[in-house]
Amino acid sequence: MNIRERFLATMDFEPVAPPKWEFGYWGGTVRRWYAEGLVRRAGIPDDTLDGATVQGGGAAWWPGRVPDFDVEQTLQLDPGLWRIPLNNYVCPAFDEEVLAQGDGWVQVRDDMGMIVQRRGDRQTLPHYIRGPVETRDDWERLKAERLRPTLEGRLPSTWPAFLERFRERTFPLAIAGMHGFFGTPRYLLGEMQVLLTYHDQPELMRAIVSDLTDFWIALYDQMLDVIDVDVAMIWEDMAYKNGPLISPAMFREFMLPAYKKLTGFFRDRGIRHVLVDSDGNIWKLIPLFIEGGVTGIYPFEVAAGMNVAEVRRAFPRLQILGGVDKIALTRSPEGIAEALADVPWMLAQRGYIPYVDHLVPPDVSWANFRTYRRRLNALIGQSE
Repeated sequence: MNIRERFLATMDFEPVAPPKWEFGYWGGTVRRWYAEGLVRRAGIPDDTLDGATVQGGGAAWWPGRVPDFDVEQTLQLDPGLWRIPLNNYVCPAFDEEVLAQGDGWVQVRDDMGMIVQRRGDRQTLPHYIRGPVETRDDWERLKAERLRPTLEGRLPSTWPAFLERFRERTFPLAIAGMHGFFGTPRYLLGEMQVLLTYHDQPELMRAIVSDLTDFWIALYDQMLDVIDVDVAMIWEDMAYKNGPLISPAMFREFMLPAYKKLTGFFRDRGIRHVLVDSDGNIWKLIPLFIEGGVTGIYPFEVAAGMNVAEVRRAFPRLQILGGVDKIALTRSPEGIAEALADVPWMLAQRGYIPYVDHLVPPDVSWANFRTYRRRLNALIGQSE
C-alpha cells in the first residue's frame, strides 16, 4: 500500500495504520536540531528565517515553501501531501513597497496588498495594519484586476513537469490549501477591520464571500479538467485560545452558504475529502463546518482546549489530524508519554492521523522530539 492509498484508507476509516507525518517546524527549531545532532543531508536554505515554516508531510507542500527532508528521513516518516501549485488569490501580485522604516522596523505594502509592520530582520510575525479593501469600490476594482478566474499566469513555468509527476503519483494530492471564507477576507480587510465589517458593512462581507466562492469554483473547475485530486483543503485560522473570532451565528449567516456551495462543487467533481485548517478553540464551529460539508479538521491545538479524544467522542465520523501537544514535548519523557496517552484509543477509532498540533517550536530539543516521534511511530505501527 503506497502513501496515497494509505491516506485515502485512513480518511475512509478503514483499519490501516495512518501515514507517519508531521505538520512542520519553525526554521529556528530545525537549526537547533542540527546543532544538537540531526544530520544535515538536504538541509534548509541559509536564508530561511527562524520564524519561517519548514513544512512536514502533513502540510500540503507546493513550490515556494521550504520542505523538510532531514527529520523525515532520520525518523522514518512517510512522504507527504502535495498541493497543486495554483495561485488561488491575487494575480498579478502587488509590488512590494517600503512605506516607512525606523530603528529595527519597516512598514511595507506586501505582495498581497496588505500594509504590515515587521522587524527589519523579519524574525517575528508581522503586525497587520490594513488590507487593500476598505469599500465596495475597492473590492470591485481588486476583483476585476487581480481575481480573474483564469489559469493563465497562475501556474509556475515548471507546471508540465509537475503535471506529469502528479499523473503518476503515489502520494496524495490536494487542491486549494491556502485561503478560505474568513482567512481571505482577513487579508483583504485587515485583522481588526474584518471583524468590524461583519457589523458595519455586512453587504460588503456578503459580496466578498459570494464572489470568492464563484471565483474559486470557476478556477478549480478548470484545474480539475486537467488533473484529479484526492483532497480539498481550506485555510481559516479563525479562532484563538478561548473560542472563535466570530460567533456561530455569524458563521451561519455569512460563511455556511459558501461552504455548502464550494463543498458541493467538490463532491460533484469526485472529491470526497475536504479538510479545514484552523488554529485555536473551534469547538463551537465544528458542527457548522460539518453542516457545510467539511469532512475533517486539523491541527487541534491542545493548549486551546482541543482534546482530540473528546472531539472524537462528540463527532465519531470527523476526520481528525494533529492533536499532540507541542508544549508537552518540552517536558520529561513521562510528560511526552502522557501527551500520547490518547493516541492508541484514537487510532483504534480510525480516521485519525496523529502529529504535533502546529509547528514544533524552538524550545523543543532534538532529544525530546526523537523520543516523542519514535514512540508515536511505534504506536502507529501497532495500529494496523
